[in-house]
Amino acid sequence: MSWKRYVAIGDSFTEGLDDPDPRDPTRYRGWADLVAGRLAAQVPGFEYANLAVRGRKLGPVVDEQVPVALRLEPDLMSFAAGGNDALRRTFDGPAIVARIDEVVKLLRATGADVVVFGFARLHDRLPGRNLIRARAQFINTSVAESADRYGAHLISLWDDEGFTHPGMWSIDRLHLNGYGHRRVAAHVLTALGLEPEPAWWEEPPPVPERSWTAYRVDDARWVATHFAPWVKRRITGRSSGDNRTAKRPTPGSLG
Repeated sequence: MSWKRYVAIGDSFTEGLDDPDPRDPTRYRGWADLVAGRLAAQVPGFEYANLAVRGRKLGPVVDEQVPVALRLEPDLMSFAAGGNDALRRTFDGPAIVARIDEVVKLLRATGADVVVFGFARLHDRLPGRNLIRARAQFINTSVAESADRYGAHLISLWDDEGFTHPGMWSIDRLHLNGYGHRRVAAHVLTALGLEPEPAWWEEPPPVPERSWTAYRVDDARWVATHFAPWVKRRITGRSSGDNRTAKRPTPGSLG
């Protein structure tokens, strides 16, 4: 099947953090741009919008982005949200999965094809790993049920052992890097019945063995550079997405 308009909905995962765009290092590319590029190569006049904004929790994603996506009348949409909620103290699992189910139903009711995601296993690199793992598994199970119920395409990143490789992840331990985003794009295209670039399945080189001291130094640097600022934003009620807008708010070509 060929799609003429693709709209991506979500948070930093869909915005493309941390995969710098080779054409403009001040911007992020990410898996959704890669998927759009592949689709554009086969459909003249193909249009793509990416409404995702980093730091957004599920509620703002649904309230701000879903109505815009519906007005754009795409024939393909991707929806990925809830990860930022899973990292919050106020996480309400039943409410989260109920709203995700509503969104998947709503998007599919338009007749568009819809792509949804099960979280990858990022918890091994974060504090509170057991709690985060349980929450991610809870959401993943529900998303899979919604995908089956409404006929959406499910991309289960949890089932891909490749994402356990630390080289798939950014230095902040939370976002994917270029390797990770290319692999997600390969999964999405495969689910849509298209052939991805073979290199997009490639895993990073093995991580060199380091001493216990080197690991602890790296942990301390990560706490100071990434974890402490994240905690400060939570305390002050701020978000990494404050005052940011979508990078591709209107459908257009990738040129």
